[in-house]
Amino acid sequence: MLNAAKMEGLQQSLQTAVIDKQEKEKKLVEVRDAMAQFEQTLQDRERFRIQIEQLIHPMRDKLEQARLLEQEMRLNFERCQNRLSELDIEESLLLQEMPSNARAQQWEERTQQIQLQIDALGAVNLAAIQELESEVQRKQYLDSQASDLEQAISTLEDAIVKIDRETRSRLQSTYDETNRHFGDLFKDLFGGGQAKLELLGAEILDSGVQVFAQPPGKKNSTIHLLSGGEKALTALALVFALFKLNPAPFCLMDEVDAPLDDSNTVRFCEMVKKMSERTQFLFVSHNKITMEMAQQLIGVTMQESGVSRVVEVDMDAAMKMQEPVLAELN
Repeated sequence: MLNAAKMEGLQQSLQTAVIDKQEKEKKLVEVRDAMAQFEQTLQDRERFRIQIEQLIHPMRDKLEQARLLEQEMRLNFERCQNRLSELDIEESLLLQEMPSNARAQQWEERTQQIQLQIDALGAVNLAAIQELESEVQRKQYLDSQASDLEQAISTLEDAIVKIDRETRSRLQSTYDETNRHFGDLFKDLFGGGQAKLELLGAEILDSGVQVFAQPPGKKNSTIHLLSGGEKALTALALVFALFKLNPAPFCLMDEVDAPLDDSNTVRFCEMVKKMSERTQFLFVSHNKITMEMAQQLIGVTMQESGVSRVVEVDMDAAMKMQEPVLAELN
């Protein structure tokens, strides 16, 4: 009976522990959902901040223009004061002759027009009629030239609109294809997950691009939350996506596999093998797994102090040289 009582007590304790575990797991799920909502809110606020910054730039330009205009007006005011001092004219007398709604620019333009009229009069010119005919002909010629320029401007504007439309279309198709390749290569390198490129503005010609990456089992939405190896694989996926869009004959990589573990290094090597069908890869590496993938090894050794030596190994030739030795051993 004592053992039965102990067993009953243990069963009750077990049931209590199971119920407690279920409640804690439920709370854990709620906390994770809340965390995901917070991350989404943070992402939305980050986008809103970027949009606000884009709206601030025109306002700053307007403010700078206003400052330049204020400086220009101050310089004009000082120049007018100096001119009045040179002509020995009192400002009070000048204000009495000017109407209350007069503007400095209007009076300045009027002064220039009167000065031009005085200069144009000059001495009596007996050949003015002949000169007038010549000027009329010149005006007709200039009018025809102006008409041609207006037509050329209209043609250029139409060409600019067409170029912008075609550029926007090509850039959009390039962006969509790169985004598709980026998502596929990201899944291959990580063994799952999802990644995409997202425009930060409505106009593709002026918009920036932000990278979103979610490795398998993670809910983070920005690359700032990734580890070093995950950032490296994400960058490789984006670079390879660009190579798929426009393959280059050569690709040079400098220790890109340094932050990767063995499993990620294997997936990276498989991706390089697949991409090497159209591109020749030259890479610097200290990883044995990556070296095993290479067809040609070039190493630098220092057999003597201060004296370095380059060592080259052709993997195919080395394997052929190893075949007779393996045959003898067998």
